[in-house]
Amino acid sequence: MGVRADWSLEEQLEIVEKEAVADEVKAAVAAAVTHMHSGSGRARSRRGGKALVDLLAAARARAAEAGEWQVVRLLQDSVDYAQGRILQPEFRERHRLFQDGARNERWREHAGAMLSLKFGFAAEAGRAYLDGHPGAGVEELLAHIGSLTQDARYLAAPSDRPGRYVLLRGMAEMMVWLERALSERVDIEDLGTAARRIAGSPDALALLAADPDGQMLIRAAELRRRSASLAALRRVAEDPAATEADLQRALAGQYWIFGGQFVGEAARRRLVPGDELDIPLIRGDGALHVVELKRSMSLRGSLVKPHRGGWVPTAEVHDAMGQAANYLVRLDEDRLRIREEFGIETRRAGALVLIGHPALQPHVPEEEIAETLRTLNTQVTRVEVLTYKELLDNAERSLTLASRTG
Repeated sequence: MGVRADWSLEEQLEIVEKEAVADEVKAAVAAAVTHMHSGSGRARSRRGGKALVDLLAAARARAAEAGEWQVVRLLQDSVDYAQGRILQPEFRERHRLFQDGARNERWREHAGAMLSLKFGFAAEAGRAYLDGHPGAGVEELLAHIGSLTQDARYLAAPSDRPGRYVLLRGMAEMMVWLERALSERVDIEDLGTAARRIAGSPDALALLAADPDGQMLIRAAELRRRSASLAALRRVAEDPAATEADLQRALAGQYWIFGGQFVGEAARRRLVPGDELDIPLIRGDGALHVVELKRSMSLRGSLVKPHRGGWVPTAEVHDAMGQAANYLVRLDEDRLRIREEFGIETRRAGALVLIGHPALQPHVPEEEIAETLRTLNTQVTRVEVLTYKELLDNAERSLTLASRTG
């Protein structure tokens, strides 16, 4: 927002000028007031702008040099108010407390009424959510209430219902993907404003679908879906109680997270007797890539251990790599039958082991864990090891890049 210059600020500065003792401090505050009075136009509006903020900062500096710390505090309030960091009721309450020590009861009652409405709405929304999700826990309920606070910033005002407002669920999430979609095609100075205008329009989808090549809507929707999937997977990966089955469900169908070289997942997970693959990915050349899932935050053990002044992978990591390597051996041995029955090439198959999270070892720098695993990966040709965090961070960077390029 712009710099605010109004009667409340002017009144406070006049009081501050009287409060100041040193002549240079009085003169500096007076210069700010004079600037506010220099507005033009029929109504002689008060003048703000960056110049007013600079004058207030200069007055604050003069007061600090003179050791007038009460004036410094008041001028800091003035700067914060002018720049919009303090709301008018709070600013005037601070001024009133300094001036005569009496609070404005009307504002207190107004604040109490607003809090009562907010808490009442939160309680009602919470009950409605629990009615529809009887098994929800505390964290899920708080996450739902938190999402409502984000959506509330984009209240809709239906033209056919004067005086009424509508809270549209998912509006905050829509704003995120609209901003990403718009950033792909057009140079817009304020993407948030543009996205809010489109999201609030009943013709929003039509506006996006009218893109010349017809792909903007599709790309935007896919970005939205992927962003939500990535956030959900990160919550599971950071959950100390999440099992391998939980992680597998969160990753199901999200092969894009593993990189652009994969075109899909194999329909069958059991390709050789006795082995069931966690996630069988298909590369662009038709070859299989095995993803072996281990626990993340609930891993029983650590990822690295100290050794001769450095770090080396633990037995948990080596065992997981050995299991993945055994899968590849059996796939190689049965490759002719697998290719004939399922049309999948396993001769050039590779494997990725997802295991653990750097937060398991907070005393070890995250980069040390990543570098130790990278060194291990250079020593093995067909098996790679990643932590869940590194996989998700890579996918997040990929998603951000995709939102900026056409």
